[in-house]
Amino acid sequence: MEKNLAVFASGNGSNFEAIAKACQNKRINAQIALCVCDHPGAYVTERAKRLNIPVLELRPGNFPNKQEYEKEILKELKNQNIDFICLAGYMRIVGDTLLSAYPSKIINIHPSLLPAFKGVDAIGQALDYGVKVFGVTVHFVDNTLDGGKIICQAAIPYTGNDREELEAMVHAREHALYIEALKVLL
Repeated sequence: MEKNLAVFASGNGSNFEAIAKACQNKRINAQIALCVCDHPGAYVTERAKRLNIPVLELRPGNFPNKQEYEKEILKELKNQNIDFICLAGYMRIVGDTLLSAYPSKIINIHPSLLPAFKGVDAIGQALDYGVKVFGVTVHFVDNTLDGGKIICQAAIPYTGNDREELEAMVHAREHALYIEALKVLL
């Protein structure tokens, strides 16, 4: 049975589009029923509209607190019968309201081999540290920062120092790894 996904994103949306295309091509048994964006006008919303995927755009600052913000999201998730949530460049920490409504059903992709280089700018952190093997991790989301159980990982050997080149390599691997993880889960 096809599952309904909600993809949460804050920016460009390249992982969102990779998941959407995998759904359309039946590489995974799911459809994106909703795109949730916390930055109205972000490019991910244009991608979603082009693909005829409904968009929920909410500014967290328009709510008195995180709980009220997430309650509003939860209403739409329920309306769309969402089975799984995929975080794809969503630059917010998910709170208890969503975590308790979707236990073990929220996954995230992170541009490092967790548990190394958690949080923002993992690629920059790894470059500054001088690592020679970078990577990507898909993991379950829990109440810790990038600390949920790992679903799958991919290593990316790289000895250069060109951030743009490395980011392109990481993003290409992210797109494929997210689809692999969803195949396993669904």
